Amino acid sequence: MNSRQRAFLKSLASNLDPVFQIGKSTLTPEITDAVRECVDARELIKIAVLKNCAADPKEMAGMLADRVGAEVVQVIGKKIVLFKENKKDGKIVLPK
Repeated sequence: MNSRQRAFLKSLASNLDPVFQIGKSTLTPEITDAVRECVDARELIKIAVLKNCAADPKEMAGMLADRVGAEVVQVIGKKIVLFKENKKDGKIVLPK
């Protein structure tokens, strides 16, 4: 992903509400599976990390992206934005 594509996705994500909240239990298999299903359906999702979560959001974003096959668009504070292109029915067209 190049910088133009990343900036485009950041602009789209600025209007999104978080679809998941990660708390004390951090990354459970259930959360990972739910995030995988959601990112497959929506392509671009935002996740909120709650204050009671002891894990680092940047490390968590990397692990989660690896597990679901997505890319980390950005991590700002305790918000994570992930993107996974849907090859069959893509809604988001990235600039070249």
